[in-house]
Amino acid sequence: MASNLMYKNIVMASKKSTEKEKEQFQQPENMAENTVNQEQVKGNESELESNQTEDAALVESNDAESTQSEKEKYLRLYSEFENFRRRTTKERLEWMQNASKDMIEAVLPVVDDMERALSALKNAGDSTASEGMELIFKKLYGILERKGLKPMNAKGEDFNPDLHEAVTQFAAPSPELVGKVIDEVEKGYFLNDKVLRFAKVVVGN
Repeated sequence: MASNLMYKNIVMASKKSTEKEKEQFQQPENMAENTVNQEQVKGNESELESNQTEDAALVESNDAESTQSEKEKYLRLYSEFENFRRRTTKERLEWMQNASKDMIEAVLPVVDDMERALSALKNAGDSTASEGMELIFKKLYGILERKGLKPMNAKGEDFNPDLHEAVTQFAAPSPELVGKVIDEVEKGYFLNDKVLRFAKVVVGN
């Protein structure tokens, strides 16, 4: 009986020793497995953070490109609008300045006749008639000047084909007048600094 009890105790002690040995062998394996799992988790977290950073950088880059593109489109449209506005303003101003061009051009022969009549009255010594004609002429001429009409001074100037129309040529009375306008057959005029009518002149040769 005592020997059986002793045998049981020995068997129990042997089982406990075996279980402890198994636990000792399993613990390092579990520790190594846990270490590997932790490293994998850390690696996954690091990869996730890297992907998130790359995605954020890509979104930011796309936003910057889109903003720059929209800015360039806005600048182009603004530039085109400014050019259109300036061109339209210039055309409207020119139209307003030259709106009366045809009417003034039609009136110029009347101005020529009034100048001739005024000169003839002064030469005839009719002071009363010349004063009345001069008053009317000044009123008419003042209206035309306010519309932008300016006389062209041609006599004594160098002949300029952009301003003068040579009717004929005469021998110059002096060497200084060669190539210059020695007489004016019909006066030329500017309208808002543009030639309205060329001066018909006699050129010295």
